[in-house]
Amino acid sequence: MLEVARLSKHFGGVRAVDELDFRVEAGEIFGLIGPNGSGKSTTVNMIAGIFAPTAGEIIFDGVDITEAPPHITLHAGIARTFQNIRLFNNMTVWENLWVAQNSAKQKRTGNPMARWMGGSRRAAAAVEEFLEFSNLAHKRDELAGNLAFGEQRRLEVARSLAAEPKFLLLDEPAAGMNLEEVKELDERLRVLRDRGVTILLVEHVMELVMEVTDRIAVLNFGRKIAEGTPSEVQQNQAVMDAYLGAGEGGSDA
Repeated sequence: MLEVARLSKHFGGVRAVDELDFRVEAGEIFGLIGPNGSGKSTTVNMIAGIFAPTAGEIIFDGVDITEAPPHITLHAGIARTFQNIRLFNNMTVWENLWVAQNSAKQKRTGNPMARWMGGSRRAAAAVEEFLEFSNLAHKRDELAGNLAFGEQRRLEVARSLAAEPKFLLLDEPAAGMNLEEVKELDERLRVLRDRGVTILLVEHVMELVMEVTDRIAVLNFGRKIAEGTPSEVQQNQAVMDAYLGAGEGGSDA
């Protein structure tokens, strides 16, 4: 479904991502991991169309989207969350989900004016489904900015689903969550996979990554150093060396 070939992103003399190759098959949960600054979020930003690659190509569903801007990647069926939460804090939980319904399918089949004026029963029903799925129905009228951190993470995932994506880019969705919330996230990701959503998961919570992913690629200093099943990656010496030598703190490139 998604193929990244010789993908590179250079910021001046810094090679944030350097000739990266991997392929995500339809129906997979594919993990992308690595120490802080290894290029994971930069990779997500290139796939989502926020950063233009320095070199290489991105193929999605057989179509070259290497130079596609974010609104085109969204219409192609790719939605994403952010490492740093970006909600509409002065809007309610319900309103955040309502305005996120912007898929190409909805534009083709729906009446935009009717939806914006509150006349679309289907759109309203979809919002209710996302609220239930994310366990936020009881917070529907709360301002997003007043939610606890873990709740904001859940809302951001739900908001990405409101666009009805085929492919979901999740950038550290478990950050700030407690153990119970991580367990619930694991369950939600499995449900999404069963519903046909393909997922690229960038995450530092290794318990989640090793439990829920089908395959994993590991980055270090912008280059892929390993790829395989969770058990294969866990036993890879280059991966162990990268993590043992990684410092704590800082944000990912």
